[in-house]
Amino acid sequence: MRHKRVVVTHYGGPEVITIIEEDIPIPTAGELRVKVLAAGVSLPDVLAREGVHPETPPVPYTPGWDLVGSVDQLGPSVMDLQLGETVAAMPIHGCYAQYVCVRQGEVVPVPKGLDAAEAVAVVLNYSTAYQMLHRSAKAQRGQRMLIHGASGGVGSAMLQLAKLAGVEMYGTCSEQAASVVRDLGGIPIDYKQSDFVKEIHRLTGEGVDAVFDGIGGDNLWRSRDALREGGRVVTFGFQSKMRAGRMASHSEGRHPFRESAELGGFIVRNWFKSGRKSMVPYSIQWMLRFKPAWFREDLLTLLELLKQGRIKPLIAQRLPLEEARRAHEMLGEGGVLGKIVLLPNG
Repeated sequence: MRHKRVVVTHYGGPEVITIIEEDIPIPTAGELRVKVLAAGVSLPDVLAREGVHPETPPVPYTPGWDLVGSVDQLGPSVMDLQLGETVAAMPIHGCYAQYVCVRQGEVVPVPKGLDAAEAVAVVLNYSTAYQMLHRSAKAQRGQRMLIHGASGGVGSAMLQLAKLAGVEMYGTCSEQAASVVRDLGGIPIDYKQSDFVKEIHRLTGEGVDAVFDGIGGDNLWRSRDALREGGRVVTFGFQSKMRAGRMASHSEGRHPFRESAELGGFIVRNWFKSGRKSMVPYSIQWMLRFKPAWFREDLLTLLELLKQGRIKPLIAQRLPLEEARRAHEMLGEGGVLGKIVLLPNG
């Protein structure tokens, strides 16, 4: 039996994305084969394609951090799973395919009846938002917080989860996305028309308890300025280095750990700044590696919230696997509201 799989042939722009047809993979001991019903498309996929994400695989490789699918075949020694059962996984790469083999320990059961596209949005985006909110910022009811890119995949998830936690959430966004942010329970701040630091202090007085910053670079200092004393910047990305979905400068070459080292420099420099304001990094892949039980617990919690209808992922587009390149182009163009999802099997 044959299947289709997306391949990044070399690091670069969306044009490096191709599709191949090959024999479907056979699960080895401890693995199961999943028929992929939905694969998420996210900024880390774009950064890996550029060759700059710390989790960048060597080329050629198949992108895709997260998937939801049905168990198609069990490898030797795999127990406690049934054929046809719906599962979720975050193998970090390899999900842009019709069939994927994953280790049994990587999968989490998905409640029956859930939409696969909405469920896959929970795996990376909502887990990231949930862990930053509760594990990193240790949110408490009545606090005030700010997230940048509030209408995107992680941002829209954060707004919904903050509302459930009783946190007053502000979100930077474009004018066009303000109504979406407001509908999700956030207070929009148009980053193009106003200075978000001044606006935060105008609205709150002393500043917010936490800022979630996926922009990085010098924006971290501005996020710090939006904090009250004792507040915390949780940093989780470096979008400031991107221009139209590409790294702003290619002259320095591609070094997957350069941006992480630069972030470490910001955190060290923060120690010497005045005021009791902290800056902490968040990385879902490191959380997954060092606290796998937390990831599983949090994902099961989120899937249950989805089943109960207490969260509703915002799906920007549902695209066939053949439009993976277009999905990356859309992320590069900006203005995507919510999560782009590939449907490899229709």
